[in-house]
Formats: sequence, structure tokens, C-alpha cells
Amino acid sequence: MKLAIGSDHAGFEYKQMLLEWLRDNGYEVQDFGTHSADSVDYPDYVHPLATAVEKGEFALGLLLCGSANGVCITANKHQGIRAAIAWEPELATLARQHNNANVVCIPARFVSQETARAITSQFLNTAFEGGRHQTRVAKISC
Repeated sequence: MKLAIGSDHAGFEYKQMLLEWLRDNGYEVQDFGTHSADSVDYPDYVHPLATAVEKGEFALGLLLCGSANGVCITANKHQGIRAAIAWEPELATLARQHNNANVVCIPARFVSQETARAITSQFLNTAFEGGRHQTRVAKISC
């Protein structure tokens, strides 16, 4: 599975950790930046990642920032993106099962690295249920 990952400065450390962990577990991952803990403007990294996921170049995307709010809001400006904030694994599961989320946003300042890995694992290993949820998901885009 090809994955896209990106962060701002607040999520940089967790992005680096997840990038290594994902690659060690056999995932092909492209890093959309940022590439240091220096302060940056997160839309500069979110928009390219969201565009690539939207075009189908990557199966799913992962975004990290301090609260996950900024990256999530920005990603959801793209019509083909369904980004969801998850601060515990169950939220990532529900985002995939019920909303067919294709980007998970993790709040690095509010979860442990262990929890970030668990969220990522649940997000990547949960399928969309379809059915009644498909009707709802089809109504999301404007």
C-alpha cells in the first residue's frame, strides 16, 4: 500500500517516528514534509499531500500537527478528501468504517507515540463498511 505522510513542525518528531515504523512494516511511504522542527506554515505541506491522495497516487494519507485541527481543516478543503482527527485508535476505526476517511490527522501534542502508532495501525487496517454509510459519504462533497 502506498501512503502519503506529512506534518508541520509540531508533528515533525512523530512523523519521523511513524515514517520509520511504516517502512519497517513494509509500507511504501512518501514524505511530503516538513523536514525539520523549524516553524512552518502547514498548508504548504497539506495541500500537496491532499492533492496526491485525491488523484489516487496514494491509497491513504497521514497528517500530524500539534492539535490536528489545522491540517484536518486544510485537507478537507479538497473535494476528494475525507480527513478525520483521531486521538485514540477507535476514532480511526470509525472514521474508516463509517466515513471512508482517506486521511487521518493525529494531534502529536496530545497523544503518546505508542497511541500514534495504534491510531495509524487501526486506520490502515480497517475497511470501509459501505452500505448505509455509502449513501451518507456520497452526500459529503459539494
